[in-house]
Amino acid sequence: MPFVGDIFSQLKAGAGTTVLQEIHSGQVAGVTGSELLEMVRKARTFLASRGLQKGDRCGLLAANSIRWVAMDLAAMAEGLIVVPLYSRQAPVELVAMMKDSMPSLVCCGDAALRDSIRQSWHSAPPTFLFDEIFAGVDGVQLDRPQVRNEDAVTIIYTSGTSGEAKGVVLTAANVGFMLERTSARLDQLMGDRTGQDRVFHYLPFSFCASWIAVLTFLKRGSLVTLNADLTKIPNDMPVVAPHYFLNVPQLLERMRRGVDEQVAQKGGLTQAVYLRAKAAWERKGTQPQAGDAIWLWLANSLVFPTIRRKMLGENLKALISGSAPLTPDTQDYFAMLGIPVLQVYGLTETTGICTMDDPSNPVPGRVGPAIPGMEMRLSENDEIVVRGPNVFPGYWNRPQQTAEVLREGWFHTGDQGEMDASGNWRIAGRIKNLIVLGSGHKIAPETIEEEIARHLPGAQQVVVVGNGRGYLSAIVTGSAPQDRVQAALDAVNPQLPHYKQVRAFCLRPEPFSIENGLLTANGKLKRELIAARMKNEIDEMYRVKQAV
Repeated sequence: MPFVGDIFSQLKAGAGTTVLQEIHSGQVAGVTGSELLEMVRKARTFLASRGLQKGDRCGLLAANSIRWVAMDLAAMAEGLIVVPLYSRQAPVELVAMMKDSMPSLVCCGDAALRDSIRQSWHSAPPTFLFDEIFAGVDGVQLDRPQVRNEDAVTIIYTSGTSGEAKGVVLTAANVGFMLERTSARLDQLMGDRTGQDRVFHYLPFSFCASWIAVLTFLKRGSLVTLNADLTKIPNDMPVVAPHYFLNVPQLLERMRRGVDEQVAQKGGLTQAVYLRAKAAWERKGTQPQAGDAIWLWLANSLVFPTIRRKMLGENLKALISGSAPLTPDTQDYFAMLGIPVLQVYGLTETTGICTMDDPSNPVPGRVGPAIPGMEMRLSENDEIVVRGPNVFPGYWNRPQQTAEVLREGWFHTGDQGEMDASGNWRIAGRIKNLIVLGSGHKIAPETIEEEIARHLPGAQQVVVVGNGRGYLSAIVTGSAPQDRVQAALDAVNPQLPHYKQVRAFCLRPEPFSIENGLLTANGKLKRELIAARMKNEIDEMYRVKQAV
């Protein structure tokens, strides 16, 4: 039975149990399994009244909410293909995606979003607000989901680091396979525990891994609390007291800095123990000093438990990180606090996931082994290629681009990687991001950027450039002063071969962001656009250095 029916069965089994809730300024309001099913029924009744045909596209434009989940389940059950759209994305980009997928209607969370689309696209398809959709009456019965395993259920637009977003088609079979694998890994994490998993969730549902996570939670009968305000995440997490939740590295880095700042404000014995234990932890396995064990014991007794409780509540078993590489330092820092960070790697084209860390043995800097039931190996240029039931059938209306990435049964990810003897993978970078110097040396910039950023707490981003040039340079955004940047380069460069050393830099106070068009919707650098937008600054770095 396709996964939609499985989720309906789970909701019926937990009819009187709260399964989804939203938290607003510390106040929680939720729905039971039967209440969510009733919302799905109302949405299905509305959709059935519109005269849609199976396979028609249904745009879904809204912030995360219980109603978003109900709308998504309803549309899939009616045999429609859902096109989830990121509510914070620029209207011109949203319109481009809708013109590509041509939805028969758009379901919208609020009037402001609806109006922004209408202003940018005067001939937009019919757009309906959630308020009118969920004011339904008796009609459709829930025991007749029309979706089959071979049916397409969604078109998720990729982040488009080169500036062009492509619609990734996923089938019910793709999703069903993945939900079995993600649920099995969470079983492993939770062990013999009975009762509901408590989950905190803030990542947009329009992102594939976030969507797969929520469907997994529903299939498991978990209690999922949705964050309604990203600025309130630090306050919401301890209230929810989750067992685990999905993260991006950016939030984990922010949490790490926040702990340092709060401990510094507290001062006194707490700060003294924390700083000495932190230094002892960083020395472990290299040059331990007398007293290190005592400081770590004191911190584990007096400081670290309080940090964990205030930051994340009493129940946490692990943090899960995906979307971008997490630095080994950050993963190791949370391990010091007694918080495992489990990494996940994948792409929208692989239904969000290719690898997942083993909860019993996460390896810093690695993203875990390939999920059971699929194959993963290296091809030319150490490119990761994938084959299995999780691989998408193709891009929407783009046969040529589909043929470029699906070759001889393998999906070519565009990522470089390596696998260790235990089967754990490391992601080295994107092949398209490779910098080819004038000397012919090929360099993946990501690891160099991470190492420089590690020495620059005030930097928002470090972007290495140099394609076709004689050496590498870097753009540094944020508030890092010039002397600190030079000090960071002086610390990093001696560890690198000559052709990987960064020999010039420029400062940019304004970070790259979604709003200024230089980050994708899920926070990845649009490197080609950055290079074009900052051409004068990049040229100047090479003129100045050569003049010297």
